[in-house]
Amino acid sequence: MKVGLLDSLGARHARYWAAFLKELGVELAQPALPAAEALALGRSSLPGEPVQVQLALGRVLELGRVDAVLLPQTPAVSNDAWGEALADLLPRRISGLPPLIAVPDGGEAMVAAAAELGQRLTRNPARVRLALERVKPLAAEKREEMPSLSRGSRVTVAVIGPRALLADADLSGGLRAALDELGLYGVFSPELPASQVAARGERLDNAARAPAGEKELFGALKLLDGKSAVRGVLFAAPARDMAHRAALERLAAMTHKPTLVIDVDAGQTEWPELGAFRDRVTLGAASRPAQNGVAVNEEDT
Repeated sequence: MKVGLLDSLGARHARYWAAFLKELGVELAQPALPAAEALALGRSSLPGEPVQVQLALGRVLELGRVDAVLLPQTPAVSNDAWGEALADLLPRRISGLPPLIAVPDGGEAMVAAAAELGQRLTRNPARVRLALERVKPLAAEKREEMPSLSRGSRVTVAVIGPRALLADADLSGGLRAALDELGLYGVFSPELPASQVAARGERLDNAARAPAGEKELFGALKLLDGKSAVRGVLFAAPARDMAHRAALERLAAMTHKPTLVIDVDAGQTEWPELGAFRDRVTLGAASRPAQNGVAVNEEDT
């Protein structure tokens, strides 16, 4: 049996799944094409769909003949069909794809899903138990630390968006470079401690019924919005992803700091509107008095 494993969509635990499959004795196939080539494959088949979906499809197509492909589950926002059921929708849109299996990307659910998948692939409970035990250290969450909220003389801005976009260097690299060029220091939402983001996400109105992606984005905003070092908030939506664009526009109305909502496409390096946004947050930073030469760093509760 040969199983593919995607490293896109902001996957955090690809090492765990790769090690687990090898322990099961399953042949592993992983993408190797440059991101631009994989994206071109996906874009030619789904030209009008969100960029992260195009990249994921390109990675699946790149793998060729495999018995199944594992891809990380992504938290959906409202009206987000791709986020809710990517593994089901892609084979409906593109014929001839191998079976796609969405797996949890961390937490207790990941281990339970691994046990179920192992049994499905091998029909050997003893081998599955041994494999789970051997890869157990890779399932542990890394120690959570809040990223630095300042860097040199740069002005700090929060960058809020889905992990599938901002945690993927191939998709967000152009935005990071653009912020650096403008003298802005971006604190990206996927870099925040997940437990703190989740705790604040539960403060969203009707949190019990809210989609997981909405709570995650809201939690990231609330974690950074109350920090005085953060002078503005940049909301980044994947190109052609109207569901995330709408969700981020709703969040933008919840802060009094300077905001900007942008779309981010693969290979994009310029956003003309970023210059005016930089001027707004820089003016705010310059006008705020410092204490003993050091800016005040207020923490939210």
